[in-house]
Formats: sequence, structure tokens, C-alpha cells
Amino acid sequence: MKRKLLPAVLAAAVSVACAAWSLTAGATLKPGDTAPQFTAQASLGGKTYTYSLADQLKKGPVVLYFYPAAFTKGCTIEAHEFAEAVDEYSKYGATVIGVSHDNIDTLTKFSVSECRSKFPVAADAESKVIGAYDAGLPMHSSMANRVSYVIAPDGKIIYEYTSLSPEKHVENTLKAVKDWAAAHKQ
Repeated sequence: MKRKLLPAVLAAAVSVACAAWSLTAGATLKPGDTAPQFTAQASLGGKTYTYSLADQLKKGPVVLYFYPAAFTKGCTIEAHEFAEAVDEYSKYGATVIGVSHDNIDTLTKFSVSECRSKFPVAADAESKVIGAYDAGLPMHSSMANRVSYVIAPDGKIIYEYTSLSPEKHVENTLKAVKDWAAAHKQ
């Protein structure tokens, strides 16, 4: 009996340890760090264009969120939540952009159906932006982890949140945007 039980117990322990590590492993970019500038092919409402972080920061804070893959359950939930909150972000001068390793054709569809044409999503098929923000999954670094940043117009990161759960990303980044706006009398 003990011989049969030991492998199962060990497998369960390793599984729990790996899950806990992947849920708590955070991005190395922290508040106060300078956000890496990037341009990327993006889609908003099914229309493709070149997104520039520098250009968006001239307009106000940017909520930059990374997600693993378009049309998966958690990423769809998160996209819906960000779409519902876009008007609230804009009250504080903030914009939202999602980034994943998906190709632009996939994201063009995702931008309409799941993002509800409310905010752009950018393609990072080569994982250059994901790498620059240290937003890769611990075991598969070319695929984005679920990481959200709030970047102030001066290019400094003011908030970072990492969790594979789609819950709290909108709530937490919206609070960070509101706090920033209150401190800057927006």
C-alpha cells in the first residue's frame, strides 16, 4: 500500500509546488522602473495599425496587460472585464492595451468579439515585448503570463500585478490609475 501511495503523494506535492510557484512568480519590472518602449502591430475593432507606447503615453497613463492566449477561457473573461471598464479608465485619462504572443489575424478577431472593439490588442508573436517586460510564463517564456502594468505618462511603471487568475487585474489597475490621477489632480 505504501509503495502505491508514495508516488501519488510525491506527484501531488510537486504539482502543488509548481502551481504555487507559477502563481506567485512575478514580473521583475516593478514600480519606479522605466517601462520599455515598443511599437507593435495591433488591432482595434478589427482594424490593424501600428501601436506606439510612446505616442499613447503622451495622452496619459497606459494600462498594459499581458495575457497567455486569445480565445481561452481566462483571457476571454479578462478581455470582457477590461472592455467593460474602458470608460472608467478614460475618466482618468488612461488607455488600455493587451499584448499576447498571438498573431495579428487572431487578434483582429479577438479585438472585435472579446475586446468588444473597446481597446486594442497587440501581436507579439516573437515575444519581444513579453521578454522586455519579463512577462513570460515561467515554464514557457515565449508565452505571456497574466501580468498587468500601469505606466505613467513619464514612462515610469507605477503599478504591477501578476496572477494567472483573470480576477483582480481590472480592479487593481483601475485603483492604481485613480490613485495616480488623484495625486496628479486629473
